[in-house]
Amino acid sequence: MDLNLAAFERFAVNFPKGDIIFSEYEPGENFYLIQSGRVQITKIMGEIEKTIDILYPGEVFGEMAILEEAPRSASAIAQDQVKALEFNRANFEILMKGNPQIALKLLRLFTKRIYDQRRRLMILTLDDLQAKIADVFLMLNEGQTQQTSAGDEREFDVTMDDVAHWAGVSSEKAKEVLSHFVTQHRLDVLPNKIVVQNINELARFVNARRKQ
Repeated sequence: MDLNLAAFERFAVNFPKGDIIFSEYEPGENFYLIQSGRVQITKIMGEIEKTIDILYPGEVFGEMAILEEAPRSASAIAQDQVKALEFNRANFEILMKGNPQIALKLLRLFTKRIYDQRRRLMILTLDDLQAKIADVFLMLNEGQTQQTSAGDEREFDVTMDDVAHWAGVSSEKAKEVLSHFVTQHRLDVLPNKIVVQNINELARFVNARRKQ
């Protein structure tokens, strides 16, 4: 997100590596725009804490504190030394009045972030490991503005590690499932690209598992 936020430097805060910025279920009053460093977003699924996202400079987190009066839906942890701009309801109003263009971009980003988070939670709530991996490709397909292949075939510029991250599983488990899909001729794994042979067939597979 290309925003000129120099005028809002007074809202800057710093978090040392490993610092818990906020915890799941606690009340939320602030949201953050990362200026440097990475932030890990985790959520308790059952009895296991799973990473649902890694955020980078230019990305926003904790925005539900502004949009809804609800407890934190996930935890945020500084993966590096993190510098961020911290906003609450009061200074967010200052931001909106002082720079409507920035405010509009942030609101658009909020909308996308809410969709992305809910879509990734749909993946994590699947019990079937193969369905989790397959649903990652459905999510990626939904995010493509234009198709790179004709018909039902789809190409994604992702690696096995990317797929493992989005599915919330280890790289070893993701590799095992992807290899199984290759033997079934459902997809081809290339060095920096994965080709799904029939995206609609994967959709039917995931929907069947989701209904079980």
